[in-house]
Amino acid sequence: MEIPELPNLIHYAIPFFILTVLLEVILTVKVKMEDYPHKDAITSISMGIGNVLIGLLAKGISFGVFVFLYQYRVFSIPFALWAWVLLLILEDFIYYWNHRIAHECRLFWASHVVHHSSENYNLSTALRQTWTGSFYTFVFWIPLVLIGFHPVMIVMQMSISLLYQYWIHTEFIDKLPKWFEYIFNTPSHHRVHHATNAQYLDRNHGGIFIIWDRIFGTFQKEEEKPKYGLVTNINTFNPFKVAFYEWYLMLSDFFTANTSVANKFKYFLKPPGWKHDGSGTLSSDLRTAWKQKNENKNNNEY
Repeated sequence: MEIPELPNLIHYAIPFFILTVLLEVILTVKVKMEDYPHKDAITSISMGIGNVLIGLLAKGISFGVFVFLYQYRVFSIPFALWAWVLLLILEDFIYYWNHRIAHECRLFWASHVVHHSSENYNLSTALRQTWTGSFYTFVFWIPLVLIGFHPVMIVMQMSISLLYQYWIHTEFIDKLPKWFEYIFNTPSHHRVHHATNAQYLDRNHGGIFIIWDRIFGTFQKEEEKPKYGLVTNINTFNPFKVAFYEWYLMLSDFFTANTSVANKFKYFLKPPGWKHDGSGTLSSDLRTAWKQKNENKNNNEY
């Protein structure tokens, strides 16, 4: 099978990333009259550079797997407009579940946590990407290959999704028209996703579309001001610690937990915060506690 040349859209977008980050720095200092978090931004940009360099290997591996499996496809879907539209919808559906599972399964959270580790929310935060996730998260997209979408189409659509999500990492855009907010992921929706406010935890997982969150019950409207970062922040600007700290914690729990082998493996499969002895606190626990507190407060007002 002859494979077309694979263009890397992310590489072409790098000059745009640089210009828009610089513009945001100027607007932050001159318009908002605030100091720009340059140390944090340098960490995010370093993570982005590492992602691009490591991605040369990781994405080569994933693309090779896609090409190998493509011979077992059910259909042969052409490079046609209708196919690209269908792929846009299906790829985003898969992205939603990949992203949601990355918050609900610690093995995938270990790589995704990198993107949430900044306590700031700006365009440089969008560049804070994993150094490890590309080696194994691609498995979520294998069904698209087996259906019959060409590997080049899939990889290009994955890049388009990431490019779309770049611009939503900003506080300079408030709310967009209601129809747009209802269908698409926006800065408002994604600020919720990056927030550690209890009611915002593990909400709004969509990539391009927010409709999946509305359908599957993970949507949360932006109400109170978001507080960004992690429930327990790692407090470092060291990109290597950012990249691997959660892997260290997860493996430490696996090897040191005084419990059965089955329970040890649950440290990979259960959500972040899970403990075999029941002492851990999950995002769902924090959301439930917030909801009960809010209900009690409302009841007391009557």
